[in-house]
Amino acid sequence: MFLTIFKEDVIEGLQKAASIIPQKSGAVYLRSIWLRAEGDRLEILSTDSNIEFRGSYVADVKEGGLIGVQGRAFVELLRRLPAGQITLEQDKEAPVLHVVQGRRKYRLSTNDVTWFQNFSEFPEQGAIMWSGDYLQELIERISFCLGDETMDAISCLIMKPVGEHIEAAGMNGHQFAMMRFTHDDLQALLPPEGILVQKKYLSEIKKWLGADEIDLNIGEKRLFLRTGNKAESMSIPLSSYQYPEYSVFLNRLKAEGLSSLELGREEAQEALNRIAIFHTEENRCSYFTFAPLEVVISTSDQHVGSASESLDVIYQGEIEKIAFKTSNLLSILERFNSARLKLVFTGSEGPCGITGSEDSEYQVIIMPMKINEDTQFSEEQV
Repeated sequence: MFLTIFKEDVIEGLQKAASIIPQKSGAVYLRSIWLRAEGDRLEILSTDSNIEFRGSYVADVKEGGLIGVQGRAFVELLRRLPAGQITLEQDKEAPVLHVVQGRRKYRLSTNDVTWFQNFSEFPEQGAIMWSGDYLQELIERISFCLGDETMDAISCLIMKPVGEHIEAAGMNGHQFAMMRFTHDDLQALLPPEGILVQKKYLSEIKKWLGADEIDLNIGEKRLFLRTGNKAESMSIPLSSYQYPEYSVFLNRLKAEGLSSLELGREEAQEALNRIAIFHTEENRCSYFTFAPLEVVISTSDQHVGSASESLDVIYQGEIEKIAFKTSNLLSILERFNSARLKLVFTGSEGPCGITGSEDSEYQVIIMPMKINEDTQFSEEQV
């Protein structure tokens, strides 16, 4: 291998490749970034055995080839070099890659190419286009309430066709978030049961995504994403868990005679941020005490003190008092754009649905905290 590249052409792709590979543990193969030179392109490949990243960049290739280098060391070296032309040359006598920029010269150990395993090819047939910006927003609005890796299906985001819409949803037992949207091509591509993507992969997808359109395809076991210019691609495994049926508690929010609260989002956020100052490990809850045109949000702790704020609202219903874990409620409010939100209560300990008029087809459900006489709180399960 012998080629020249410009740092500014490849550094972003190299950093994406490095973000996937394990930092210290794992097989040498997994800690490697693989460089493949062919034609007028340098292909950069990395994997953690689940996620696969591929990027193809312009290069002046004098001699092609495939080598593996210690990923993080290689990327960090190029990151610290100034912009400009860099020469990469494989030593013909030793397992070494020479990195040269002007009077700067470096030698990096290379790995046996027999360790290289072929990466999944992006399947062209049936591929569709989608907005990278929208997918990024969808992940942001759903992933915050997913369970951890030990929770099987509810550690995943589900995306499935339902009627004329697609539903993207996630839950963790105490919270649920769902976006409904239309995309005819994606709806036709999705299997009837939908697809499940684990939480641990969503952050990598978010980092990789930009605002431009992307190509997307779904294989039997993998989700494939590719930039519109076809320069970079990522594939991740799909999960095969059976996702819980969430329509049961969604239907509870459509019942007759429920209580409802309309309030200003920013005003509520500011009040809750101040209320949170008075929380401790033993008490992380805010009380909401209702009147037709007012809600009083309060908390108290014998070690810190107490706080109480009154907000102008529109309230209808029979519930007099309810409690929420403040950090959970704040996290939810941050995901909305609407100036005003509507909260629908199924009971003082039942699911509470949150919607906003400017957040079309986006809905979040939060479970209240159980209020006991001794003022201790526990989260109820959805």
